[in-house]
This record gives sequence, C-alpha cells and structure tokens, in this order.
Amino acid sequence: MAGAAVVALVAGGVGGVIGAQLDDDPVARDLGPSVQAPIIAEQEPAGTPVAAATVSELDVVGIAERVGPSVVTITSLIEGRVFGTGSGVIITADGEIITNAHVIDGADEVRVRLDGETEPRTATVLAADEPNDLALLRIDATGLPAATIAPPDSIQVGEPVVAIGFALALDGGASVTTGVVSALERTLVTEIGALGGLIQTDAAISSGNSGGPLVNADGQVVGINTAVATGSATRSATNVGFAISSRVLLDEIELLRAAAAGQEVAEGFLGVAIEERSDGGAGAVIAEVTPGSPAAEAGVRVGDVVVEADGRPVGGQGGLISAIRDGRPGETITLTVLRDGELVDLSAMLVERPAE
Repeated sequence: MAGAAVVALVAGGVGGVIGAQLDDDPVARDLGPSVQAPIIAEQEPAGTPVAAATVSELDVVGIAERVGPSVVTITSLIEGRVFGTGSGVIITADGEIITNAHVIDGADEVRVRLDGETEPRTATVLAADEPNDLALLRIDATGLPAATIAPPDSIQVGEPVVAIGFALALDGGASVTTGVVSALERTLVTEIGALGGLIQTDAAISSGNSGGPLVNADGQVVGINTAVATGSATRSATNVGFAISSRVLLDEIELLRAAAAGQEVAEGFLGVAIEERSDGGAGAVIAEVTPGSPAAEAGVRVGDVVVEADGRPVGGQGGLISAIRDGRPGETITLTVLRDGELVDLSAMLVERPAE
C-alpha cells in the first residue's frame, strides 16, 4: 500500500507448511518434542480487575526477576559464523523453547544461552512454521524455569505490559521495556502470507527482541515479540511493535510438536481469491470462487465482503488469509459476509490445500 509503514522482523540478523528441521547430530536427533504440557495460567472470571491498571502500577522489578530466568539468547550460525541473534522463551522444564522462525531461518547450527550462564548450548530445531513465524527448539536439560503462558484472549486494550529480550545483542542480561497493549487482532501481510492475531504494543522492541516474551502484570506471557513498524518516506511510525498472541502461540505449540513427531500438518483450503476493499471499509472482498471448492459449496459469492471469520473481525485481506491458513482440513470455518447490505453467515468445511 502506498505510503504504508514498513514492518520489519526484529531478529539481529537476516530475517506454507510447518516443517520439521531435525539436526544431523545423532545426539540431537534423540531430542524429540517434550511430553510436558506448557504451563498455562487459569482463566480469571469475567470482570476481574487486571493486576495493574497503568504502567506506573507495574512491579517491573518483580516481573523481570520472575520471568527473566525463562528468557534465553538464541544465536544462529552458518558454517561456524554468527549471522543472527534473537531471544526465546523456555516453555517446558525439560528444554523446549519457543522463538520466531525468522530468528533461526537459514541456520545450520543454533545455540542457546540460558540466563546466568556464560557458555551456549547446542539446540535442536524441532520444527518451524514460517508463515506464522514460530519455531520450536529443544536443548538437553532438566529443571529449567518454564514461563507461564496467559490464557487465550485474556489481554485487554490499554493493559500495561513488559517486553523482555536481548535487544541489539548487547552485553549482559535481557533488556526490559514497558508499555501498553495498543490494539488486538492486528494482521501483517508478509512475503509468504499473513501474520494474524497479533497484539500491538508501544513497549520498545528492537533488533534481537524477536522471540522474547511480552508479559502482563502477573508475569504471564501474553505474546511473543516479532516485528516493529519502521516507517517509510511518507509515513512515520513510533513505538508500533507487534507480538504473536498467546492464543495463536498455544495452538502453534501443538502443531509444531506434531510436525516434530513426524506428523504431516496440512493447511486448510477454502477456494477463494480475495482482495482489499477500495471504499475505505473493513473486510476482505471475494474476487473469485473456485468451482467445487468448500467456498462454492458453502454459497460464497464473488463480491461478498467477509467481515468476520469464526466470530473474529476480518479487517482486511490479511486477516482472512490468516484465518483460512490456520484452519485444518476437516475443520469448519464460519464466515460472516456483507451481501447486498445484509450480514449473512456461511459455514464451509476446509479441505487440504492442493499441491501447486
């Protein structure tokens, strides 16, 4: 889009289908996915006040002390030379770590350095999902301090948050910055698809923060920091960062584990071509419907404007791309479309995406 802010992934280096990327080392190959469940905080009853209503009420020192040990430095190497750095979050005591896929993209070796340690450990890349920009690593360790993940959809706009990560690969420990949740359910269109379900925050996020946690006042991980808007020749962008929400994260952990265990994880297929609205409204316009596809059978028509997918707002083309891609064959997706001035609900059962 002309004049739009440029969105940059925030690893310290370069940066379809979920794929397993097991290391060639026999010892590393023995490190399959963990059987331990991630630690998920209990859902608070509706209407429960947040632990801190403003940034000034945050116990930043306490949050850093509680979450910091679960944040790791990730170094990506090619032929023994460092080409990128980022951050990661320990999600199981026996060594599973989540980070961004772009942090380890292209690496032939990945190393992880734990909080308080000086020597890095070799990590196995169990699986990576480039379209959703998440990767699952594992190191040979026990008794690690796993982070607690916030329940899906528990975060609110305006809620104070803390971003933790190894910004700019600076010497010493992780950087800690504060801000608020600026918006929810943002979508960013990338070269290989769309990142959906993003949290927007004004907490400072810099190169090297990729894969680090965005946490709430209770020290629970509400998102994984992944990108910042950097502005362009005609638009400024100040403190506009994005994190993959815990809702997306928890689904992805299971999919990445399945891929690492050798299961094929196929993307859903609806059978539509879409485009942005040109009248200033929200939603994605159906430009084409493939005959015989799930969309055709559900009654989707050219010209329909999709404004919701499974009850979640679709702000534009990227939002619908993300919703379809994240669905699995056999799952039903409910679309709310605007047609001739009226809202119509349509349900379609996704099928496996055909080979291109």
